Amino acid sequence: MELYKLSGRVSGGVCLKCRHSTAGRHCHYCKEGFYRDMTKQISHRKACKACDCHPIGASGKTCNQTSGQCPCKDGVTGITCNRCAKGYQQSRSQIAPCIKIPKMSVNMMSADAGDDNNAEETTPQQCGKCRAGTRRLNMNKYCKRDYAILAVVLEKETIEDWAKFNTAVQSVYKRGRDSGLRRGGLSLWVHNQDLACKCPKIKSNKRYLILGKETDGDKPGLTITQRSIVIEWKDEWLNRMRRFQRRAKQCK
Repeated sequence: MELYKLSGRVSGGVCLKCRHSTAGRHCHYCKEGFYRDMTKQISHRKACKACDCHPIGASGKTCNQTSGQCPCKDGVTGITCNRCAKGYQQSRSQIAPCIKIPKMSVNMMSADAGDDNNAEETTPQQCGKCRAGTRRLNMNKYCKRDYAILAVVLEKETIEDWAKFNTAVQSVYKRGRDSGLRRGGLSLWVHNQDLACKCPKIKSNKRYLILGKETDGDKPGLTITQRSIVIEWKDEWLNRMRRFQRRAKQCK
């Protein structure tokens, strides 16, 4: 304050009570435990994102303020250090949550798989090219689908040849006139063969933008096929989806 007065009340002051998890003399960077979202101005209320470093997988709570990468323990990977790296498996130790997979265990697993007459192996040749890969979404693809929803995948169960994913629909961006789609619980059905080919790729505790035909399949809920579009959600897509909603009248 003294510097501020001496400068003729022009400069030299220090900002107090920085908002939105910012810090610094002029509240110009994110405070410890947060990292900067470079797509937003520092004055934006969501310019600083919490690191959310995994309490067991990370070796600290402070992440890189540019990339958001948390410091991972040996054998742990992911931006929040939430999964084991390739060649490692989970342990029950909080000190070393991921340990190297012993070579003997790998051989035993291969041998056991070979002895199982009921085991089905899926090779890349059997899978072919995935039609519903991580393709970009545009207005044409939006128009060709009956529905467009944002859903979080909660859990999976296997029923005969099908995988049933219990989900919670968070937003409905498009639906037919007589559609019963709405926010809340919904079952997604994917054939095990398509799932083994990673077509589509679906994991629990992830949010996905899903577009498809309501007439596909005869199961309660929605049936995901290779023609459906399933893309892991990114927050920056919100404005694009709203734009598609406004331009939906252009769909033929």
